[in-house]
Amino acid sequence: MQLWLRYAPTKLICPGIQIHITLHHLDLPQILEDEYGGWLSPRIIEDFTAYADVCFREFGGRVTYWTTVNEPNIGAIAAYGSGQLPPGRCSDPFGITKCTAGNSSTEPYIAVHTYLLAHASVARLYREKYQAVQKGVVGINIYSFWSYPFTDSTADLEATQRCKDFMFGWILEPLVFGDYPEVMKKNVGSRLPSFTKVQSELIKGSFDFIGLNHYFSLYVSDRQTEPGIRDYNRDMSIYYRGKQFIEASTYVILFLEHAWKRVNFTNIACVKIAPFLAYASGALDSCAMSSLVKR
Repeated sequence: MQLWLRYAPTKLICPGIQIHITLHHLDLPQILEDEYGGWLSPRIIEDFTAYADVCFREFGGRVTYWTTVNEPNIGAIAAYGSGQLPPGRCSDPFGITKCTAGNSSTEPYIAVHTYLLAHASVARLYREKYQAVQKGVVGINIYSFWSYPFTDSTADLEATQRCKDFMFGWILEPLVFGDYPEVMKKNVGSRLPSFTKVQSELIKGSFDFIGLNHYFSLYVSDRQTEPGIRDYNRDMSIYYRGKQFIEASTYVILFLEHAWKRVNFTNIACVKIAPFLAYASGALDSCAMSSLVKR
């Protein structure tokens, strides 16, 4: 990133190409994992903010969009629940691989909690120190798939809403309301970390845009809550019933309908629609691509 941004030719930027930088994308320096456990420790918040400060200072004059963390939801599940991504932590019987350490019942929730606090810290830094001069925006990207009820039964309809709350609400509701969805607090219980009042106020509203990485859609049916040790998937208590592919523009409209109903985004003025990425923010009301305006 450093070499490319330092020596990117002016001709690349002049035609209107806007640079988008992601600060964290599913990996972490090994030294931070070894020293204090990476995203499982609140110590990383200060280090991540210091790292972002360097990036803003050195490259902010040429960067329009800053994503703090890419896909914190699936990143936490795959890294700390199933062991598929670094640092490869999980616990039986939930790991896809044989992990040597981890706790699939608690660590994904701890990691997302830390992701959100680190994101909010970086967003505050950018707004207070750089945004007025650099005129950029800061946000976060969410891994997402849309869900449809497998049948019209009440159980499947509730399961579909629960899937959306666990997938989207896990990240969105703290960003808007300062707390996790009620269904997550009910199903996960004491394993779900809680925000202090100060943390809640810091996180609430700490975004200029929300990025969506959309891959496919799924049918969802209800799954009975199982006794004993549970992980994220068992807490959600659903079955996935197969993929359904839809156009990205249709997906964005469905997502916004869900967001407006659940989160009441009054500041969304415009949506940029791209094949696999959508931005929603009142700050982005000059759309170069297809636009949808809330009336």
